Amino acid sequence: MPDKIKALLIINPNSRRGAEADITEGIEILESAGFDLIKTESKSAKHTVELIDQHYKQIEMVIIGGGDGSINSAADAVYRHQLTLAILPLGTANDLARSLGLPKDLLEVFKIISTRKCRKIDLGSFNGGYFFNAANIGLGTGVTRELTPEIKKRWGVLSYLRAAFAAFKNNRAFRATIIVDGTQYCVRSIQLAIGNGRFYGGGNVIDESAVIDDGALRLYSLPPQSMWELLRVAPWLRAGKQRKLQRTFTAVGSRIEISTVPNREIYADGESAGKTPSIFEIIPQAINVVYEDPAGPATNTSEPADLEDIKQHH
Repeated sequence: MPDKIKALLIINPNSRRGAEADITEGIEILESAGFDLIKTESKSAKHTVELIDQHYKQIEMVIIGGGDGSINSAADAVYRHQLTLAILPLGTANDLARSLGLPKDLLEVFKIISTRKCRKIDLGSFNGGYFFNAANIGLGTGVTRELTPEIKKRWGVLSYLRAAFAAFKNNRAFRATIIVDGTQYCVRSIQLAIGNGRFYGGGNVIDESAVIDDGALRLYSLPPQSMWELLRVAPWLRAGKQRKLQRTFTAVGSRIEISTVPNREIYADGESAGKTPSIFEIIPQAINVVYEDPAGPATNTSEPADLEDIKQHH
């Protein structure tokens, strides 16, 4: 009989698959593997934090069933209490699940959680909050605002493309001062993204060399351009090949300061999280998470990669 492990299971019923997902068989798999589950539902981001704060002394693991926003809402409490995090991808994009190599099939994810195979991943921090995937300024924030729950449920991952067209019409260029580990740059931009993980925005890659445990933040800035130009470079942006686009600014660092004219709204992991100016920093090896395959899309390193080695490739 496997050793018992106490875990808090939090389901967000408002996530894309949260209400209709049948997790009965998955719960049986976990209980057969020695999991003693406290089963709950979350009404809001604040409620998720309250649930973790209420139970943290009794548990070793938090299992979040929801999308990237649901998981982001748990980051602060999980990090503060140094609990292990497991993910049931029930959202639209499920970008953190992609970075961890988790499959789409929910039953397979339960089986992976039952193995208790874990690794340490980095966490991005800014404005007193945290993010796993990426923070956006500019076009990306407009896309997120366009992604209503109704559109997500109806269009699925394609809702990101639909929202991008709508957001582009209302997007305006801005000036940004970016300081990366002490070096200053000035750009004109329609979109800034700062990534900790590999995937964001429904499967886009922040940088083709990015992994979620390398001790680095990756940034790119898109210059003002027409919709036609944006569509032309979209495949490169999707694949994380921003560095190969001549007019696109990219950088890698552990501390990135950003100020804009005018001040711009920031969204992190799909949630509104303040305005510029802001300082973004990496917290290496911050949280223990359940993952799938060390040879998958993210590496399995016990120590962060040397940041100077990473910078030499940019």
